[in-house]
Amino acid sequence: MRTQKTAPARRTVRARKAEHLHEAGTADEFPAAVRGTSPLRFLRAALARIPLPLRGLRPRLLAAFVLVAMASALGTGLLAFREARTGVLQQSQDSVIHQFRTSVNAVAPYLTTTPDRSNLQSAVNQVLYANPSSGWRVMATSGRLRVYAPSADFDEPSPALRRSARDRRAAVFQRVNVDGRPRLVVGMPITYTSGQGTEPRLSGVVMYLEVPQNTEEAYVKAMVSGIERATLVALSLAVVLALLAASGVLRPVRALRGATRRMAAGHLDVRLAVTGSDELADLSRSFNETAAELERTVGELRRLESQARRFVADVSHELRTPLAAMSAVTDVLDEKALRLEGETGDALRLISEGTGRLSGLVNDLMEISRFDAGAVELNRDEIDLAESVRRTLASRGWQGQVETRLPGPGELRARVDPRRLDVVMANLVGNALRHGAPPVRLTVGVREEGAGVAWAVIEVTDNGPGIAEEAMPHVFERFYKASTSRTRSQSSGLGLAITAENVRLHGGRVRAANLPRGGAVFTVELPLLRDDTDTHADTDVRGGAR
Repeated sequence: MRTQKTAPARRTVRARKAEHLHEAGTADEFPAAVRGTSPLRFLRAALARIPLPLRGLRPRLLAAFVLVAMASALGTGLLAFREARTGVLQQSQDSVIHQFRTSVNAVAPYLTTTPDRSNLQSAVNQVLYANPSSGWRVMATSGRLRVYAPSADFDEPSPALRRSARDRRAAVFQRVNVDGRPRLVVGMPITYTSGQGTEPRLSGVVMYLEVPQNTEEAYVKAMVSGIERATLVALSLAVVLALLAASGVLRPVRALRGATRRMAAGHLDVRLAVTGSDELADLSRSFNETAAELERTVGELRRLESQARRFVADVSHELRTPLAAMSAVTDVLDEKALRLEGETGDALRLISEGTGRLSGLVNDLMEISRFDAGAVELNRDEIDLAESVRRTLASRGWQGQVETRLPGPGELRARVDPRRLDVVMANLVGNALRHGAPPVRLTVGVREEGAGVAWAVIEVTDNGPGIAEEAMPHVFERFYKASTSRTRSQSSGLGLAITAENVRLHGGRVRAANLPRGGAVFTVELPLLRDDTDTHADTDVRGGAR
């Protein structure tokens, strides 16, 4: 009788225990916002809960680098661990099976065809004696007969292992855990041949070996510890590299942000330094091209605007001299037109009216050109606002056409330019009389704000159809006088534009709105507590008559 001399690992049978963890849950265990939503919506909802500072480019780059490094380190570590563990266990397994086969081959010739207990016990003792320092436990079976060495505390092999060892002609093995300790169990069937060239036959005797694998388990634990340390080192390096990479990527982004802010502040000559040939370099190059084109376009627009302003100023100045002579002539013609009847008188009155309107237009254009050139200065004086308003109405004969609600004498005083305040009040009241309907009301009051700041509030209201909604954003634009609900204006269309500029020079605010009951309301707010020096507002308010 002889044993089978080959025991390839690929022909062995391995029995493994698998634990399946089942988790049951109902719909009530999940948030209501998640039920019935797609994974994409759930992801968006989760991202929306992330604080805004953590959604920046730097945190995302850092997270991406760390995740990639973690996945790489863990993947490499798991692969290395699996290969090393397989190598250690395979080497240990092959060595144990080879020693066990050698020992079984040595005792197999002394076994009878139907061995008894003493014969099997002797064979088991000889196998154990040949390997005294390996911690082996040996068991031999023949039918229902079983013998053990060195004691009968041999753990029962699994049914799959016993079946494979009984039916196959090669050694089989199985790794098991006994009380948390790894062990290797090997089943070695003994075969015999009846003659040369015949196929080996099973004798029915099977030798089993149980050997501890504490050394191999220590090797595996040492590998796990080493892989953990290597993973921590890899993650630390990944964080450092992520910070460096994020700094390199964000440097041109920060430069671009600073350049755009400078451009928004009016510095159109700002440019970025272009280095490299990557996407960020292309972005910087595109920004420089855009900035150059914007600077050229804005420069051209400013040049054209300057030419237009100079043209208006020059035309107004050139028209002023002949208009002065024409006005003198029309004054004489007005006296004659009073004594003339018929077509001659009508023609003279028409010429006088047209000359007056043209003179007013030239004066308005001259005023606008001074605003554009920045040549307007305020001559402030402390005056009684109520008295100033009364003089404006009296000088134009509007006392009986305007209802006033004014403070008492000396109750409301402010430092303003009296002439420009007169222009503001005349434009607003005249605008209400021309385009609105009686009664026209004028109210002057005070509005207090915190920190000792107060405003003089002047409101001019009428009872007309109001301002069309589409015209509301344009009422303070130059030459704008379009409201289909009102009679067509014969003015220059610059009155409200000049009003807005004068209010702005005082550091005040002017706005237009419609009253709920009908009619328009124009509100002027002038600061009361200001320094003696002339203060210009930062904004450039422009508009036209309604």
